[in-house]
Amino acid sequence: MSQLSYETMYILRPDIPEEELEGHVNKYRDLITAAGGEVIDTQMRGKRRLAYTISRHKEGVYVQLQHRGDGQHINQLEKQMRLSEDVIRYLTIKLEAAASPTSRTGGGEAEGGAAEVAAANA
Repeated sequence: MSQLSYETMYILRPDIPEEELEGHVNKYRDLITAAGGEVIDTQMRGKRRLAYTISRHKEGVYVQLQHRGDGQHINQLEKQMRLSEDVIRYLTIKLEAAASPTSRTGGGEAEGGAAEVAAANA
């Protein structure tokens, strides 16, 4: 089966100490690798104001994770995020075959894809 590219954006609680943030990021990177996936890129987007309150939080720490795999690792990743009290929201999208981290300049492709997924789920 071919390797497909995915992007997962997740939001961590804002009250997590800075020292522990890297541990949370590494936990999900290691989970993908252990499940047979390959991590392409990880970006800490920092603490940002949420558009609306989620679980009494008005801010959150955004993390963007690009990975590649056969799709089976997504279930394990999202299950761990769902069970974690530190993750307040997550979304995984499948990237098009032409999209790669080096070919994107402004990130417009992924943002448009996420908007389409969100509109389809609404």
